[in-house]
Amino acid sequence: MVRGMAKRSGGKPTAKAPVRTPVRTPAKAASGGFLDSYFKLSERGTTVGQEVRGGLATFFTMAYIVVLNPLILGFVKDGDGKFLGGGDAPNLAAIAAGTALVAGVVTILMGVVANYPLALATGLGLNAFVAFGIATKMTWADAMGLVVLEGLIILVLVLTGFRQAVFHAVPAQLKIAISVGIGLFIALIGLVDAGFVRRTGVGPVPVELGIGGKLGGWPTLVFVAGLILIVALWVRKVKGAIVISIVLMTILAIIVESVGKIGPTVVGQNADGTNKINPAGWNLNVPAWPDKLADINFGTLGEFNLFGSFSRVGAVAAILLVFTLMLADFFDTMGTMTAIGAEAGLLDEEGNPPNTQQILIVDSIAAAAGGAAGVSSNTSYIESASGVGEGARTGLASVVTGVLFLLSIIFSPLVTLIPNEAAVPALVLVGFLMMQQVKGIDWDDVEIAIPAFLTIVLMPFTYSITVGIGAGFIAYVLIKVVRGKASAVKPLMWLIAGLFVLYFAIGPIEALFS
Repeated sequence: MVRGMAKRSGGKPTAKAPVRTPVRTPAKAASGGFLDSYFKLSERGTTVGQEVRGGLATFFTMAYIVVLNPLILGFVKDGDGKFLGGGDAPNLAAIAAGTALVAGVVTILMGVVANYPLALATGLGLNAFVAFGIATKMTWADAMGLVVLEGLIILVLVLTGFRQAVFHAVPAQLKIAISVGIGLFIALIGLVDAGFVRRTGVGPVPVELGIGGKLGGWPTLVFVAGLILIVALWVRKVKGAIVISIVLMTILAIIVESVGKIGPTVVGQNADGTNKINPAGWNLNVPAWPDKLADINFGTLGEFNLFGSFSRVGAVAAILLVFTLMLADFFDTMGTMTAIGAEAGLLDEEGNPPNTQQILIVDSIAAAAGGAAGVSSNTSYIESASGVGEGARTGLASVVTGVLFLLSIIFSPLVTLIPNEAAVPALVLVGFLMMQQVKGIDWDDVEIAIPAFLTIVLMPFTYSITVGIGAGFIAYVLIKVVRGKASAVKPLMWLIAGLFVLYFAIGPIEALFS
C-alpha cells in the first residue's frame, strides 16, 4: 500500500501514517462539470473513466455476496423451525434480491454522502453469526431486530462523536498494522475461495496446497491463469487490468465448463447413501449462460422484530448478542476504511480518511438497513480495494458499484455467471499492494512491533479482522503498562482494550448467565 515513508533525521520511519501516492496517476485528470466539482475528481487526480473502471472492479470482486448470502442464511431454521422469509422451504431468491437491493442503496449513499470509494454489502462472518449464533435461539425476525438495534446504537455513537474519537485514539502504526493484516486476510480469502489453499480436515496442519498437497481441477487452473494474467497486466501498467482479467477468465471458465461439465464442488452423499463427491468442482458459481431471468422477490424486507429477542432469550443474553455484533461491526469498518484510504492515498498525516464522520454514519445506517431488510448487517467491504487498485479515488466509483448492485436484482443470473475462480485473483494482487505498507511500522520498537505483529498475523490465521484488531489493542495497552508507561495510553484505548477483553470472554460470560 505505502510506496514510501517520511524520514526522521535518524533515518527511521516516523510514527505517523504516511500519505500514499496513488497507485496509478491518470494521464489527464478531470476538469470542469458537475461530476468533477461534486466528487472532486480533479482534486484527487482521477477521471470519470477511471472511477467507472474502479466501480466495475469492486462490483465484480464482491458480487459473490448476492449468491453467498442466500446460501449462508437461506438453509438455517430459526428457533421455531422456519426459514428466513417465512415458510417451510428456503427462499433463496428473496434473500438474493434483498441483499442486492440494500447493497446498492447503501453503497450509492456512501458515494454521494461521504465521497469515498467504499462499497457496502451484507457482512461475511456477521451473517454466519446471525444465522448460526442468533437465529437458532429465536425467530428470524427477532434476530434481525438485534441487528437493527446494533446499527442504531452505533449510529448514536457516531453522532455523539464517540466512534470517531475512538478512531483518532488508535496509534497511527497500529492503523498501518490493521491495513497490512487485512491485506494478508483478503489474499488468503482469494486463495481459499479459488481452491488453491484448502482445509485438510485431518492431522495437525489445518490447510494445504490444493487437494492432498497437489493442485487439482480445472477451476483452480482457471484461478492460476487469472493470477498470472492479472500480474502480467499490472506490471505492464495496463489500464483496466483487474476488469480485463475478470472478464477474460469468466469467458475461459464458461468454455471450460461447457466442455468439461465439471459442476460444483460437492462433498457428501446422495439420499440413497451413495457417494457424491466432486472436490475439484467450481467453488461457488458454476459458469454457464442462464436460460432465463430469475423472478424478483423481496419477501425478506421488513422481517424484523426490534425487541422480540428480549422476551425470547432474556435481557442479559440479548444485550450480550448486541454487544458482540456491535464490536465486530465497529472495528471491522475502522480497519477497512483505513486500508482503503491508505491504498488510495487519501489519508491525512494522522492516518485518517477524509469525511470520516460521514463514512461512519453511512456505515451505521447500512448495518440497521440490512437488519430491517432481513438480510443481516451491511458493512464496508475490503474488496473495495480492488476498485482502488483500478484507480478509484472518489465516491463516484461507489455510485457505479451501487447501481450495478441494483441492476443485479434484475440480471441476477448474469451476476452468478462469474465464478470465484475468475474474480479472486484480484484479491491476491490487492493483498500484495496492501502488504507493502508493512515498512511503515517501526519494528525496532517493541511497544508497537509486538501489537502490530499480533494484529497482522491473527487476521488471516483466525479468519477475522476483529480478532486481529482486538489482540493488537490489548497487547499495546498491556506492554505500555508492563514498561511503566500506562500514562501514555489514551483513555479511550483503555476502554477499547477493556471491551475487547470482554469480547473475547463472551463465551464464558454467556455460559455463566445462561
